[in-house]
Amino acid sequence: MAFFCDSYSILEKKEIATGIFSYVIHCPEPAASAKAGQFVHIQAEGYTLRRPISICEIDKDRGTLRIVFEVRGAGTDKLSQLNIGDKMNMIAPLGNGFTINEIPAGKTVIVVGGGIGVPPMLQTAKSFGSSRIKAITGFRSKDRVILEDDFKRIGADLSVCTDDGSYGEKGLVTFPLIEELEKGSTAIICACGPTPMLKAVINTAKTYNVPCEVSLEQRMACGVGACVGCAVNINRSGRDFVLRVCKDGPVFKAEEVVL
Repeated sequence: MAFFCDSYSILEKKEIATGIFSYVIHCPEPAASAKAGQFVHIQAEGYTLRRPISICEIDKDRGTLRIVFEVRGAGTDKLSQLNIGDKMNMIAPLGNGFTINEIPAGKTVIVVGGGIGVPPMLQTAKSFGSSRIKAITGFRSKDRVILEDDFKRIGADLSVCTDDGSYGEKGLVTFPLIEELEKGSTAIICACGPTPMLKAVINTAKTYNVPCEVSLEQRMACGVGACVGCAVNINRSGRDFVLRVCKDGPVFKAEEVVL
């Protein structure tokens, strides 16, 4: 796993919802090798442990990575105080991303994101070729909806769900997921989000016998596989393993994940 560690310039910053920030970082070397589903590990000034943030978009021509994160504590709050022109210290790109293969004729790919698990699904959709992508995103309420215009910009067919029905379709992401699977044309499902959502997506994919990969959200320390602080239970070929989300994941085959 090749990665880079350096301080990179911030080109763009925007608060896209209350407490949710989008940054574009100029980092040509990481951008050149980054793949959908990988993440960056960012140093917040004054804090020992870095913060893992999923890659939202990759622009290899421009040499940039886009990240989107929510302020959830003192560390991410410190990161949100960085501005255009400041340097962001990152280790990137890290982890293993989604399997991106050519989509068979007549088939589609479904990307499913929940909450702050939505950002990595944007680059995943772009990597597959957005014209044959069904994107399903889920949020608590209208004020938490993010990246709607971005999915539309890349040409994905988007369904937005909210828990309270304040925007889009009321209910779980599995409702539009099942509707799409009923068409019988899905090549693969890729998902990222909270554990209850991933469990529901995995079970639904199993019911319809559709391949599925999921990106796991886990607390991390080192981010490079040394500390084993992000261990997860995996059952592979009938054998139980304890693997590391940062190095062996964060993306795993759905049927292998023990949640």
